[in-house]
Amino acid sequence: MKFIFLLTGILLVFMIAFLFSSNRREIKYKRILIMLAVQIFLVYFMMNTNVGLNVITAIGQFFEKLLEIADTGIQFVFGGLVNEGEMPFIFVALLPLVFLSVLIGILNYVKVLPFIIRYLGLALSKITGMGRLESYFAVSTAVLGQPEVFLTVIKQIPLLSPRRLYTICTSAMSAVSMAMVGAYMTMIEPKFVVTAVVLNIFSALIIANIINPYDLEEDEDLIKVEEDQRVPFFQMIGDSIMDGFKLVVTVAAMLLGFIALMEMINVIFLGVFNFSFQTMIGYVFAPIAFLMGVPWGEAVQAGGIMATKLVTNEFVAMLSFGEISSTLSDKTIAIVSVYLVSFANFGTVGIVAGSIKSISEKQGQHVSKFALKLLLGATLASVISGTIMGIVM
Repeated sequence: MKFIFLLTGILLVFMIAFLFSSNRREIKYKRILIMLAVQIFLVYFMMNTNVGLNVITAIGQFFEKLLEIADTGIQFVFGGLVNEGEMPFIFVALLPLVFLSVLIGILNYVKVLPFIIRYLGLALSKITGMGRLESYFAVSTAVLGQPEVFLTVIKQIPLLSPRRLYTICTSAMSAVSMAMVGAYMTMIEPKFVVTAVVLNIFSALIIANIINPYDLEEDEDLIKVEEDQRVPFFQMIGDSIMDGFKLVVTVAAMLLGFIALMEMINVIFLGVFNFSFQTMIGYVFAPIAFLMGVPWGEAVQAGGIMATKLVTNEFVAMLSFGEISSTLSDKTIAIVSVYLVSFANFGTVGIVAGSIKSISEKQGQHVSKFALKLLLGATLASVISGTIMGIVM
């Protein structure tokens, strides 16, 4: 039965992506099957073997320790502001991003992250058959996140064709940054966050191979990554701290606005139609959730969370998910959790388009033209990851 839902979920994604494909004759079926096989192997390895479970557990414990370390700074600055026993979201999930941003900055500065990203990208290109730039970007965006990741290919972006631009933007929306992983782990189980990060790398490239297939000439595959001028160590620390704090403020502001907006829409719907807006969009997404492997009795609830992420962002959806997860089965929790771990929403399209436009006006216009197709591709990538997760539950 699990593999039947694997087929239904993948076929749903393929049919929608095929419908919007820019070149159906060039779809790389062999690449797609290889990447699906790699995903199935990885999810079984991570969730069904002692080694895999130990690795995931260790990663989760590592981030928990980082959050504990980050909490020492939070307690020093804000210790007297929190009532005993309360767990405000900004203190638990957001402020630790400042410390994680510093840690990532240090690892980048000492060339550890660039080394890992470059060679993981090279290995990924051998598996996927994609260009080395696309593979490098898929790995780096899973570590650095966007918009920062675009700076690592700032010299290449003006030279990229629209088709390659679509691929890297889909990867950017389908992945999450290492700095955000710790925040997600405060809302959903760490093992699902880690699994989603790995699966999303391949899911984005699978979608790109259907919606946006192409081959590259050897001389077209730009792989050189220009380095920014090296700044003094303590300047880098200061810059990383400010970058992390800006991220906290941005996410907090988005949450304030979106949660209040969702509540207003729900109040209007309850007053006019006697049911909430989330219930309505839950019915729209329920068939998709069911085809991914969610039991039909829970499909409306799961579909509502999935749609909330698309309309608002993953944080709003995760907070709503936390309120109902105790009523859901383990399988539904696993599928929806993995689906939620990405930046696939309307707001992120604007961030990606703005980031590209700040580097190249012309390329920014290209991204704006395929913005809705970009959102579709990133959402379908999340559906693939969630569907793959369902086969081990």
